Amino acid sequence: MEKSLLTGSFQWMKSLNKSVILNLIREKEPISRAEIAKLTKLTPPTVSNLVKELLETGIIIETELGESSGGRKPTLLKLNSGRFLIIGLDIGSHHLKVIVANLNGDILRKQVFQMPSPITNDGLLELMKKAIGSIQDKSETGMDQVLGIGVAMHGIVDAEEGLSIFGPNLKLKNIPIKEVLEQEFNIPVMVENDARAMSLGELWFGHGAGVDSLVCINVGRGIGAGIIIDGKIYRGQHDISGEIGHMTIDIDGPKCTCGNYGCLQTFASGPAIAEQVKKELRRGTPSKVTELAGDIDGVTGEFIYKAALLGDSLCQSVLNQAGRYLGVGITNLIHTINPERIIIGGGVSNASEFVVKNVVEAIEQRTLTQSARQTQIMASKFGEDATVIGAVALILVQIFSA
Repeated sequence: MEKSLLTGSFQWMKSLNKSVILNLIREKEPISRAEIAKLTKLTPPTVSNLVKELLETGIIIETELGESSGGRKPTLLKLNSGRFLIIGLDIGSHHLKVIVANLNGDILRKQVFQMPSPITNDGLLELMKKAIGSIQDKSETGMDQVLGIGVAMHGIVDAEEGLSIFGPNLKLKNIPIKEVLEQEFNIPVMVENDARAMSLGELWFGHGAGVDSLVCINVGRGIGAGIIIDGKIYRGQHDISGEIGHMTIDIDGPKCTCGNYGCLQTFASGPAIAEQVKKELRRGTPSKVTELAGDIDGVTGEFIYKAALLGDSLCQSVLNQAGRYLGVGITNLIHTINPERIIIGGGVSNASEFVVKNVVEAIEQRTLTQSARQTQIMASKFGEDATVIGAVALILVQIFSA
């Protein structure tokens, strides 16, 4: 399919009835035309015509015959998950991750690029173009197969305009991501805050499946939350919902990068955990982490986690404490939003056996009611890939959601 036709197909597939049918096939495959008509309440001729058009694009295929109810055996339909592909990007503080995935969200190829420091708006946009071009070449993916590009960016994002308003960790403002990438590649581009993208990925492919209200918390260099209410992303009036890393935990606490004091991320983010361990090491507290890292300055969250697994009491204690602080922040979320499930992702979630346990304990001690104490808390299904999977879901939700 030619690129211009493909771009048009993206909009064409988004029409109400086609989206309904596509999503039904995705959820119930293999499924017959008759069953689609029954579940959607569309007339059989309408279903047949729309299915015919979808078959012509190649996004669905006919498969084995179903059971007969007296007449001819019905031909069943399923998603042709490998026919079209999605490119997803996760723009982090130190790295840019790019993947190619199929329509089921399966990662077919992944690359990681070092983020230059310092970096400009133009420099970041050029790195994104380079990453997309590179993974396209190495995976031998023609852009005629790519339905769209999803971008998950930390900080404050105007999703409608595809604009990164403020990326605090990169110290960048007003990056026209959607405009530049669509001009470069001539395919649809969706841009969203990283935590919100992560929540969408979990809703579609992970531990959020079948849940109407959930919060996904991205705990890495910063802390952000993606809020799903009634199956949809909640962004708030001014696009800053979910900035829980800047929830004040202690008004006399450490100064945060935002300028305030005692924010949650000064106690429970990756850099905060590493800084607390370094502080104890400088005080003379013994730890195996220096053997792993080489010296105090080389201590990172990864080395802290490895040392904790080896039984190091200092690293275990700091991770446990970070979990307790995170639990306080999550308790505030439960009292404010009261979601059915909370999912923790990002780099710190790799240490879930230390962090999540203490989150749960803090919630059990602090929530108001017994039912609120039963709020489901779990680590992300995708670990460090949760955000980039979410970037892929940004495109899929545009096609499959009515």
